[in-house]
Amino acid sequence: MQQTEFLTIVMPFKDKLFRLAKRLLVSKEEAEDATQEVLLKLWSKNKKMEGYNNVEAFAMTMTKNFCLDRLKSKQAANLKLVHSNYTDNDSSLDKKLEATDSVSWVQKIMEELPEQQKMVLQLRDVEQYEYEEISEMLEMKPTAVRVALSRARKAVREELTKKHNYGIV
Repeated sequence: MQQTEFLTIVMPFKDKLFRLAKRLLVSKEEAEDATQEVLLKLWSKNKKMEGYNNVEAFAMTMTKNFCLDRLKSKQAANLKLVHSNYTDNDSSLDKKLEATDSVSWVQKIMEELPEQQKMVLQLRDVEQYEYEEISEMLEMKPTAVRVALSRARKAVREELTKKHNYGIV
């Protein structure tokens, strides 16, 4: 596979790799490093790439595994899960502050979720992957993906209701 062909295949989902890495690692810099490492690994496997059914799913799995390895390493003592992927350019300052606060609450709640639920919620609701793709990436059955997603959404909803009371007395 030539460099131009590799770039044509890989570059469209490079940002998704970064967002997943950002979800798993604490900083933008860590996520950029992880993305770069995964891209280098993909390039080193470029001869075999034509044999992969879904290069994007393979790359996302590589990113997930790389980030989880980083989190387990001794260097990762200060890493934690965060995510700030929400921007709204045409709203008032109050709405921006409210949206930022809501995203912040969701981040805090997601930090408390079990690892599998965090991953499924990120891949489905943020990255908008299909259930089959998620099950392939996370090596789970599609039914288990749906159950984990349902439990994660329920936990987030319940915690938000507790935190904000949403009109419930």
